[in-house]
Amino acid sequence: MLRRMELLQIENADGLIAPVVIAALDGWVDAGGAATTAASHVAADGTRVATFDDDRLYDYRARRPTLDIVDGRPAKLAWPELVVRRVKVGGQDVLVLTGPEPDFHWRELTRAVLELAQRLGVAEWISLGAIPAAVPHTRDVPIMGTESAPGLLRADVTPGPDGILRVPAAAISVLDHAIARAGIPAVGYFAQVPHYVTGAYVPAAVELLRVLGRHLGHDVAPGALRDESRQVLARLDAATAADEGTRAYVERLESTVDEARRPSGGDLISEIERFLRESGPEGGRNA
Repeated sequence: MLRRMELLQIENADGLIAPVVIAALDGWVDAGGAATTAASHVAADGTRVATFDDDRLYDYRARRPTLDIVDGRPAKLAWPELVVRRVKVGGQDVLVLTGPEPDFHWRELTRAVLELAQRLGVAEWISLGAIPAAVPHTRDVPIMGTESAPGLLRADVTPGPDGILRVPAAAISVLDHAIARAGIPAVGYFAQVPHYVTGAYVPAAVELLRVLGRHLGHDVAPGALRDESRQVLARLDAATAADEGTRAYVERLESTVDEARRPSGGDLISEIERFLRESGPEGGRNA
């Protein structure tokens, strides 16, 4: 019988010193693609350190490979993949784990990531995510934090929300939880993305990079993402100005933020339900 391929393959890992892991997965808790955009920006031009047996992780009917057809000729096939790359941020070794959220074998993946962390001497785990929320695009992007022990969060981010919040878990959260139980400090930074926005929300990616830089003690320049962010906000401003109902709704969200009132989970749900109810069956107010 053929030997089953190991889920995890480690390479090019020599010389790492107490690396920090930054993890972001496309899918659940990646609203507007903000988290994976930020992580991919950090990992740009990085060297592969670890790969996974993607055939065991993905349902290709749900996450189909993409085919580039050039002048009628099939030219390039790109498969979904989960990969870890190594980079330096201000002299600090950083490992960036990113890719689509796996469809299968989450427990086996968790064991593989724990093995990776232990073999490479990972000193800290940072999850990046993004969630839809009742916040306006006209104000700074709020960041919600999680931490495995008090005092781990930085950049003036506080843990929250208060009380118990029970939600369907994402794969990134399963990994974060396992890492923390293994005794490795773990934090999470989750950008709140305006729930009325569709498509990529680059402003949240830029804010995650700012917070990440403050956490690591070294700026992570957003580069071209800054201009993309300005363009996204300009389009949203124009769309909001063109519809009186949307403009009024955004103004209500602005008032909430300006009053410095931290809404509860119930408040957030009520705001979203009211917006959808007032939008009508066609959802015409969505910017």
